[in-house]
Amino acid sequence: MDDTTNDNGSIQSEVVRKERRPYIFREWARFDVMRATTIMVMHLFCLLAPFHCKWEDLLFGYCLNTVTHICVTFSYHRNLTHRSFKLPKWLEYPFAYSAMFAHQGHPIDWVSTHRFHHQFTDSDRDPHSPMEGFWFCHILWIFDTKYITEKCGKRSNVKDLRQQWFYRFLANTVAFHILAFWTLIYFWGGLPYLCGLGFGGVIGYHGAWLINSACHIVGSRAWNTKDTSRNVWWLALLTNGESWHNNHHAFEASARHGLEWYQIDATWYLIRFLQALGLATDVKLPSAAQKRKMALAR
Repeated sequence: MDDTTNDNGSIQSEVVRKERRPYIFREWARFDVMRATTIMVMHLFCLLAPFHCKWEDLLFGYCLNTVTHICVTFSYHRNLTHRSFKLPKWLEYPFAYSAMFAHQGHPIDWVSTHRFHHQFTDSDRDPHSPMEGFWFCHILWIFDTKYITEKCGKRSNVKDLRQQWFYRFLANTVAFHILAFWTLIYFWGGLPYLCGLGFGGVIGYHGAWLINSACHIVGSRAWNTKDTSRNVWWLALLTNGESWHNNHHAFEASARHGLEWYQIDATWYLIRFLQALGLATDVKLPSAAQKRKMALAR
């Protein structure tokens, strides 16, 4: 990536298109191996579920997935990435910790990647750019952190999290927490509960990944965001309201993604509940002027 100076004297980054990297026969970073192993194990447990699980085991896995994934959307996404609302630390930290058990990585990694996505949406520097094909933006990007670094640069966009001991601790110990979690599940319910965990986890994985892939390919557009973001209504229940993706790209700081009364957004309902209790403060929503501006641009 080269720097150039524009007419105003400010420095701009000149985007250099990267050649597509091989996904399998390359040097794998330790973090990539850990992430690939986790995802493969979860899919293996899911494949074993029909042979070892009763309905209650699957229900356990699905409910556990629902809880951990709403922690991702509530904590990682709307609280930590976009600062859409504030929480007291005694409440912020447990939500962030619980989100780790959705097996999507630790907060510093997740937040950095998503901030890069909004900064470089649909460009060569987008970490999971839909311009590189469905399977790349759906899953393949996950396993090549070196490629993301080449595209986006170093993770200097999460200094607010790195300054906090708690998030540094999670980044350094994430594997230990995941292994301890699996061990507790096994001692609690044996292989059937692990398979139920895999069943729920795979549903959660692909629901989250469809935000990166399907929500930039199919669906409706309510706002002219100058990118490919789409609203996909049928995905809202599975993703706790994250699939109102065009709404989100139009108003990134908004704590509410389902902006209409009929747009189901479970994460917003949780935020609104905590706001009513006085625990979620400085809750951000798009103003009428912002909506008019985006509507006039349609």
